[in-house]
Formats: sequence, C-alpha cells, structure tokens
Amino acid sequence: MSDSSVSLVNSSIFTLKGFPGLEQYYPWISLPFSSIYAMVFLGNCMVLHVIRTEPSLHQPMFYFLAFLALTDLSMGLSTVHTVLGTLWGISQEISLDGCIAQAYFVHGLSCTESGVLLTMAYDRFTAICNPLRYTSILTNHRVIGLLVGILMRSAFSILPVIIRLKWFQYCCPHMLSHSFCLHQDLLRLACSDIRFNSFYALALVIFTLLLDSLLILVSYVFILCTVLAVASQEERLKSLQTCVSHICAVLVFYIPIIGLTMVHRFGKHLSPLVHVLMGNIYILFPPLMNPIIYSVKTQQIRSRLKKWFSLKV
Repeated sequence: MSDSSVSLVNSSIFTLKGFPGLEQYYPWISLPFSSIYAMVFLGNCMVLHVIRTEPSLHQPMFYFLAFLALTDLSMGLSTVHTVLGTLWGISQEISLDGCIAQAYFVHGLSCTESGVLLTMAYDRFTAICNPLRYTSILTNHRVIGLLVGILMRSAFSILPVIIRLKWFQYCCPHMLSHSFCLHQDLLRLACSDIRFNSFYALALVIFTLLLDSLLILVSYVFILCTVLAVASQEERLKSLQTCVSHICAVLVFYIPIIGLTMVHRFGKHLSPLVHVLMGNIYILFPPLMNPIIYSVKTQQIRSRLKKWFSLKV
C-alpha cells in the first residue's frame, strides 16, 4: 500500500446512522436515551459509593459487584458521546481512529463483563458448595489476581483484530449501522481481506463469551446439586436467594448479545431499525439493569440504601 493510500485510509470519516427514517423525531428520541444514560451513570455510581462506604460490604462478592458496576459505567462513558451526539444533532461523523478506539472499548468491556460474571458465579459456587473454606479460597490477594486476569484477557485478546482495522481500505460508502462503532460493522465496509478478522473474532467469541457462559452454567449445576442435597427447604431457599441477582445479571448480559449476533448473522433482510434497536439494547440494557437488580435483590445493598435515603430525608 502506498504512502498516499495509507494517508487516505487514516483520514477516513465515517457517518453514524442513528435511527434511519426517524431523523425528524431525534429531539423526542433523545429524551429517553438521555434519561437512560443518566440512570446508568447515577445507578452504577450509587452502587460503587455504597460498597465503598459500607464496611460490611468489603468482601469478595461485593468487590466483584463493584468491578461489574465500574465496567457498566465505562460502557456508558465509551458510547454516550456518539449516541447522544447523533440524537442531539451535534455530529454524526467519527474519524477512523475514533471509531477503532470506540470499538476496542465496547468489545473489550463486553469481554470484561463476561469475565466478571464468571468470577461472580465462582464466588457463589464457593460460598454454597464449600462454605467452610470460602474465606481461605477467596482471599483479597486472589480476588485482585482474578480481576487483573480479567482485565488482561480483555485488553490483549482483541488487540490483533482491532489493530488490523487501522490498515484496511474502506472503499464502500462510510455509513455505519449504529450510532456507535462495532468491529463487525467496520468489517462490513472493508474492501481488504478480512478473513483473519472474521475467523479470529469467531474464535474469540467461542473462547471467551461462549466458554464463560458454559462455565457459569456448570457452576450452577453444581450449586443446584448441593442445594438439593440440603434437607431443610428453608435452607434451600436461602441458598438460592443469594444467586437470584447474579442469574438475572447473566440473563441481562447474554440475551442481548445473542440477539445482536443473530441479527447481524441472519437478519440482513430485516429493517435497519431492528439492527439499531438491538445494538442499543446490547450497550445500554446491562448497564441500566444491573444496578436495579442488585439494589432490589441484594439485601445488604437494599438496607444500606434505605438507611442512606432515610437519613437524607
């Protein structure tokens, strides 16, 4: 590739589609999206604040929850400027470098969230199946090691495909399907050989998201076997209650990913609005719902919030 070609590719500008055909309604559509982003930021900051200020929550389960809230907060921060920028009419354009950076954070944070949900499943497995050794297994040192491992996996595993996006030629109209950047969306516009990116991305999904989900499922099979072996029905319910919020968080995360993948793979005949809707659910639904789920379903956080708001009143 010549120097002039490289310069041309590096200066490429892409257009964010937003909601095609609904441009005249953007001021109204921006209202619920602005509210959702505000709830994402406030909800996850509230969870982080409660865990930081409440000494009784300084234990492995809530360290993982704090990391989940931080991941969700980062997901909101990585997409808010393009989503709301498009809806508010500020700008529908993004540079290639900016698009690649956003795709890196969106996919990296998804991988991080999957890893955090897996460690939370391991936490519940240890607490229920091996309660007497819980504190000796999940020490602070081991928790830090698990979280650092998750970050390293997310940060480095997607670099090979993200870096290659920089050197592709984009000879199609530079119109993205969403109001934010995704790896598969850039591949769709590329005129270069994308086979490595396609195969590597598929392998990455199999060995991260799919493997994580299978390990979570296996952990809950063991948890269920252990709980069913308990004689008292009250003890069974008590043990399962500690898992409800995590199960909800797993469903909230994986169902949108499966839906978006199916739409991208098999929904080419569907309306562009379906693609846009699934994309926005993918990036916004987990960060929005996780603080609500854990605030409602986790007794320690719920009681701390009640105490906090009663003092404010």
